[in-house]
Amino acid sequence: MQEKEMISDYLAGINASLSAYGSIIAQTENDELRQTLQNMRNQDEARQYNLFKIAKEKGYYIPAQPATLEEINTVKNQLSQG
Repeated sequence: MQEKEMISDYLAGINASLSAYGSIIAQTENDELRQTLQNMRNQDEARQYNLFKIAKEKGYYIPAQPATLEEINTVKNQLSQG
């Protein structure tokens, strides 16, 4: 397996975990367990961001073009209308 594929697979796995944390944490009543899950999520977020930076540096990930001011304002207006 190539390095690019390994990084991509690992990022996909971390991203899936990060998506799951939100619903799991929201449904956890036990404070100690909730804190543990939040810490795990925070560690995964840091790991994901570090790996993202490596992938971007190596050219494995090319982000989309930044949104224009017009696009940003359109979304803001849509969200504020509620």
